[in-house]
Amino acid sequence: MHEQIWDADAAQRYDTPGTGMFAPEVLGPAVDRLAELADGGAALEFAVGTGRVAVPLAARGVPVTGIELSVPMVERLRAKADEATIPVIVGDMATTVAPGEFSLVYLVYNTISNLLTQAEQVECFRNAARHLTPGGRFVIELWVPELRKLPPGQTATVWQSDSQYIGLDTYDVLHQRVVSHHFFFDETQQARLSRSPHRYIWPADSTSWPSSPDSSWRPGTRTGPVASSPPIRVPTSPSTALARLPPEPAPPRRNLPPA
Repeated sequence: MHEQIWDADAAQRYDTPGTGMFAPEVLGPAVDRLAELADGGAALEFAVGTGRVAVPLAARGVPVTGIELSVPMVERLRAKADEATIPVIVGDMATTVAPGEFSLVYLVYNTISNLLTQAEQVECFRNAARHLTPGGRFVIELWVPELRKLPPGQTATVWQSDSQYIGLDTYDVLHQRVVSHHFFFDETQQARLSRSPHRYIWPADSTSWPSSPDSSWRPGTRTGPVASSPPIRVPTSPSTALARLPPEPAPPRRNLPPA
């Protein structure tokens, strides 16, 4: 499904340098925060795409590796950075394993919602934990569904409307599914339509985040939709969640106090 959505045509149109999600006032603070959270270690981006975040983050000196399902998106990335600069493993972010360990795994711009079942989203958390060093962080950026805007009996909301674009979402609240409909208009007044399905995350989903003994995820305090131990507060947007693996206890050292 998503290989068809993120095809060569979508990859060709994806980048909007200087505007939208590529605007400096949008991208700059995100990269600043991720560089801070990497804390001198390496970073792994799930669904790295065309490198919107990975390229400027690598330019800050953070070693970045990516996982990406769409080959056309990776090809667009390669026009900006070679394999030595940003290695990319082609595969599903819920199951694909990248070599090495990382102090930061991040997943931005609502991309976890591309996984259309709760089970797949839980596996994505497990995969992040699999890659993290002790004390590492998993950062997710995700929008909050505007369900309160739905009038009784209605299933759609318009979230953007201007002379060149209309965006609306249709909801299946029973299954936590939403389909985003994108209408693009050109000077001929003809419209081009694209659709993308998503599964949105609700706070009640936190009861299903990985905490089993066979996972490297550790159970802990619930902070919003993400399990975290110890509790972490993130001074960023309300749509950003963070989870941290607790550091491993240091081995006993002769004549020295515990770390």
